[in-house]
Amino acid sequence: MIHATLIPESGCTARLHCANRVFPAVIGAAGITRHKEEGDHATPVGTFLLRKLFYRADQISRPILGPVHADGSRLLLEPITRQDGWCDDQSHADYNRQITLPHPARHEELWREDHLYDIIGVLGYNDEPPVAGRGSAIFLHLQSPDKAPTEGCIALTEADLREALAMGLSSITVEAAS
Repeated sequence: MIHATLIPESGCTARLHCANRVFPAVIGAAGITRHKEEGDHATPVGTFLLRKLFYRADQISRPILGPVHADGSRLLLEPITRQDGWCDDQSHADYNRQITLPHPARHEELWREDHLYDIIGVLGYNDEPPVAGRGSAIFLHLQSPDKAPTEGCIALTEADLREALAMGLSSITVEAAS
């Protein structure tokens, strides 16, 4: 069980402090916020459990996971399919939940051609229960090659994300900018 702390730097850059390692990270284009709203491109402040992991089995090898629970068990890890999506329609009952495509509500496809979602960690933000408009699909995923800002997620290089998962990353605290 490894708890990490994300400390914002400037703009959309941050550092993820994970055990004895520090990983450069990319965050939302609007930086960090205490008052997350759907579509604001900000990364929310708080402590979030890593709920579940997905990966593109056709693109990358299965990530190695360290134990994250006191009993030594690991996170649920599932291959992504073309039918996997995430609802970001705040007027729908499935808001901020995994869905099966096709789906009538506005949603995000988890099977992406840009490879940012080749590994996705679902962070436990606004999910018990989801509150409409408070933000959805806050993930830990791969950085773009040009280190472009996210829409509110936390992004690491593939090597760094794999290392953090192998260490047993189980939760992240996102700190407010000082």
